Amino acid sequence: MPLLLDIGVALYHGAIRAAVPFSPKARAWVEGRRGLWQRLEEKSAALHGCVWMHCASVGEFEQGRPVLEVLLREKPDMPVLVTFFSPSGYEARKGFPLATHVEYLPADGPANAQRFLDLVQPRVVLWVKYEFWPQWLLNLKARGIPAFLISGIFRPEQAFFKWYGAAHRGMLRCFAHLFVQDERSRELLASIGVGNLTVSGDTRFDRVDAIARADERLPIGAAYHRAMDAPVLIAGSTWPADEDLLREAFHGMRPTPRSIVVPHEPSEAAVQRAGMRMPAPVVRWSELERIIDSPPDATGHSAPEQDPFFARTLVVDRMGPLARLYRHADLAYVGGGFGDGIHSLLEAAAWGRPVIFGPRHAKFAEAAGLIEAGGGFEVRDAAQLRSVLEKLLGDRAALEAASAAALGYVRERVGATGRIVARIMAAIG
Repeated sequence: MPLLLDIGVALYHGAIRAAVPFSPKARAWVEGRRGLWQRLEEKSAALHGCVWMHCASVGEFEQGRPVLEVLLREKPDMPVLVTFFSPSGYEARKGFPLATHVEYLPADGPANAQRFLDLVQPRVVLWVKYEFWPQWLLNLKARGIPAFLISGIFRPEQAFFKWYGAAHRGMLRCFAHLFVQDERSRELLASIGVGNLTVSGDTRFDRVDAIARADERLPIGAAYHRAMDAPVLIAGSTWPADEDLLREAFHGMRPTPRSIVVPHEPSEAAVQRAGMRMPAPVVRWSELERIIDSPPDATGHSAPEQDPFFARTLVVDRMGPLARLYRHADLAYVGGGFGDGIHSLLEAAAWGRPVIFGPRHAKFAEAAGLIEAGGGFEVRDAAQLRSVLEKLLGDRAALEAASAAALGYVRERVGATGRIVARIMAAIG
């Protein structure tokens, strides 16, 4: 690998450390890695011969998880190591029950890669979607440890396909095999001579389909949904721009839609912010938890106007329920489309919920796919959002048609996991 690429990676990690005094995320990235080597040394013997799955964050974990689960059904005694680059991914899944150990990925570099692989000695490696770190890949290839890219997706603007991208192209050749989501990715890789790949589809479809088919009810979500004979909009993974848009769109709508709002990061500040922006009365998930766990005669609510379950807005101040909570709504708005990019549309679509989202979705093939199918709706401002909401909430036939389109889009694309696992099992032996 050219020295320039290693220098770029080192500068990137240095920038994270320099940002510690100013950025909570950078601070968490650095602090989370303290004690990393001691933890790995303590787990070293238990991890030898493991399947190692590395993910950037929670979304990528959910893509890799179906593959990991099927592998473990085939090889139930094989140890499992899961690593994350981001603190949010680590914190959300550090208790993953199928893992022998969950850890942060050490910073990329030859010494770290060699020390890590000496300690862990993985049997097979799964990297999910976007993660490309040169020294890790180079050392895996040098040791003959097969590494597989799961649900990769490639775009022409990436460095792999530029005149200056020789080092990046070298990383791709370190993988034993690449499983890509679509034909466009295959064509791009073929144009630079990468042929060790399979168009497998996207494992996210398998994961969200499995969640929906499990049909798990959340008592609070179910109680809130049935409290009134009115449709419920769930706004998932919202940021301030999304909440401002919803507030403006709701203005003038009669009646104002009942809403479940799930901030992307449910910190106290984010929950307070959402509560102030959304229509009153507002109740928190944690408040309803206390009520639903109390004896019936201790709740103190008998009339609808006194009942917190009749609030106009429910703000979720808990991490984790979103993928299952879409079950208890009639349609969904998914946040992020006015920032860095939309969050998971498929979690809502798998329940047959039409999905509404902002314009920044070029990197997400499922956005265009859902729009084409009739189950997705792009909005660029509050007027467009109000129009879509009025159409779907005011016309039961339109809502049902969009719901069926969203569900059909997901179920037609299930099956990537089986195609991937068959090849990985051949490598494991």
